Amino acid sequence: MSESALFVGWGQPVRGREKRSLDVFNDAATYYGERVADGSIDSFEPVLLNPHGGDLQGFFLIKGSVQGIATMTASEEFQRLHLRAGMIVENLGIIEAWVDDAVLTQLGYFSDAAGEFG
Repeated sequence: MSESALFVGWGQPVRGREKRSLDVFNDAATYYGERVADGSIDSFEPVLLNPHGGDLQGFFLIKGSVQGIATMTASEEFQRLHLRAGMIVENLGIIEAWVDDAVLTQLGYFSDAAGEFG
């Protein structure tokens, strides 16, 4: 079961690069699919958002082990892919996250810390 995740979010495509943004989106989906196939990550889910007045247009939620995610993000291929993505979409963000059972662990840590101040 996954414990770690990456939230890779993006905003609007840069004007004039809309078609290219679809190419890089497909490159990213292919890349993440290959990482699932080779066991580097457990899963990924692309999410597109309806217009809502904010900057976030969509995201990938990528799940895996802490080590698998760390190894993937340190790779040259990951770095190059996301540098390209940052050139064609506004507000690209990559955020580490906890999922599944690790959420309970993190909440336990929070509870312990909160007890020090309660």
